[in-house]
Parts: sequence; structure tokens; C-alpha cells
Amino acid sequence: MPDIVIAFFVLGLIAGIVKSDLKMPGQIYEILTILLMLSIGIKGGLALHSDSQSIIWGQLLAIMSLGFIIPFALLPILNKIIKLPTADAISLAAHYGSVSAGTFAVAWALAESYQLPISADATLYLVILELPAIILMLAFYHWRTSNGGEGAKMSAIWHEAFTSRGVILLMGGVAIGWLYGPEGLGAIKTLVIDGFTLLLALFLLEMGLTTARICRPLPREHWRLILFAALAPLIMIWPGILLGVFLNLPVGSILILGALSASASYIAAPAAIRAAIPEANISKAMLAALGVTFPLNVILYIPVAAHLLSVHL
Repeated sequence: MPDIVIAFFVLGLIAGIVKSDLKMPGQIYEILTILLMLSIGIKGGLALHSDSQSIIWGQLLAIMSLGFIIPFALLPILNKIIKLPTADAISLAAHYGSVSAGTFAVAWALAESYQLPISADATLYLVILELPAIILMLAFYHWRTSNGGEGAKMSAIWHEAFTSRGVILLMGGVAIGWLYGPEGLGAIKTLVIDGFTLLLALFLLEMGLTTARICRPLPREHWRLILFAALAPLIMIWPGILLGVFLNLPVGSILILGALSASASYIAAPAAIRAAIPEANISKAMLAALGVTFPLNVILYIPVAAHLLSVHL
């Protein structure tokens, strides 16, 4: 049987495919997203509160390097093999070089379900991998199309990146959990800590509905992009896993790092790309990242990786 949170994603997917009238109000989804990211940050902060000496900054820098390597590795594939226009290729490289908070949450839940040890700084993986690829690809795009005024543009990009909702909530949650500890968080523990699985389940229910909407009908003219989105995670998961093994991370942290390297952003990257590269077709990125890669990661790739890591490491 799949993990309970994955069952909620499948439920939403089926409801969307059969065109059920099931839907989640937009405001509820926004609240869920905020609570989920806060919960992830606070859980990481609590782990740091009890084990702050375990942070190895050199390891975090090595992990951050994935955010620079992956997008540039994917760019020629997207441009030459998938045959995307330059703007769309850069957009997809940014999406796939960045990471998914939803995928992170699923990997964390599976690691806990298999009772795999997770290092105290694992939440920081999400924070440090979300931004580099987006900023790098936007800088590359502006370099390719430079026509003056780039300093102001890059300043705006940096500001938007570091003040985005995801970064504020994740880093704020880490700081709050780290500073207050379990005693100080007692009043909200039931919702943001004990309720993590429920928050994730409801979030994935909406993600299932959204995936069904994006893929109905399946745009066959984008078959190369769909094939890329289906196969890319199988390859991209390995840099994260191998780096985790090389760094001698706990097994749960290896699973989380592998899941992040195999994921694609569908929240932070679309917002940044839409504002900075207006000619990029965001619907292609959403089809690939949320319509194909996310469900395959959640339903198949990450559960299989969790099982194999629990058996062999």
C-alpha cells in the first residue's frame, strides 16, 4: 500500500480525471501552502535547536552546487534535443534546477514512515536549492539578450528571490523553531508539527486535482517535452543520492536530497520566470513540472527510492 499522503494525491488525480465537482477554494489552498511551508521550516528549526552543532557548512555548500550544475547540464538537452526555443529552454532549466517544496514534504514524510534518520539541517537543503538555478538562469537569459539596464533588472530579481513567500516562510520557520524549541512552540505544536501529515495530505489532494486539469487533454504535440519530464527525474535523482552518500549523510537525508535533485519547481520558478522572461511559455513548464514530473515522483520514483535506500543503506 502507498503511504497515506500519496493516497490523497491519487484521490485528487482520480477526481480530476473523472471531472468530479470536487475542488478546493483558492483561499484554503493558499492557507495550506503557508502552513505547510511554515511547518517544514519549524520542523527543521526544532531539529537544529536540539542538534545545532551538527551543521557542517562545507556540506551545505556542496549541496548548493547542485543548483548550479543541474540547470546548465539540462540547458543543451532542452534546447538541442527537446528543441525548445531559447527562452523556453532557459525557463525549463530554471524550473528543473530549482526544487519543489511539495516533493520535499513527501520525501520527508516517507523518510519518517520508513524510520530513516534525518540530519538536523535537512530543511536547509530546500532553502539553499530553491534559488540558485532560478537566479543563474535569469542572469544567463539577460546576458544572452543584454540591451542595457541589466543592473536594475538583476537587482529586482535578487530582491524578488530573497523576499519571496517561500523563502520568508521557510527561513522564518527555521529561525522560530531554532530559537523557541519545543517548549516555546507548545501553543502551536498541534497544528504545525502534529498536523504536518494532514496538511501535506490536503495539499496533495489539491495537487492531484491540479495535475488532472493541466493534463486534460494531454497535448500530444509536446511529446518530446512530456518524455523529458517523465525520464529526467530518473537521471536527476542520482546526483543527489550519490552526493549524499559521498558526504556520508544519514539515509533519510540522502532520500530527501535525491528527491530534491529529481524535482522541479512549480511555485517559485513560475513566478520569477513570468516576471523576468515574458516570452517564455509558462504553460510548458507547468505541464512538465506539475503535470508529469511531480506525480511520477510522488507516486513512483520517490517511494521506490525510499524502499531501496531503507533496504540497502
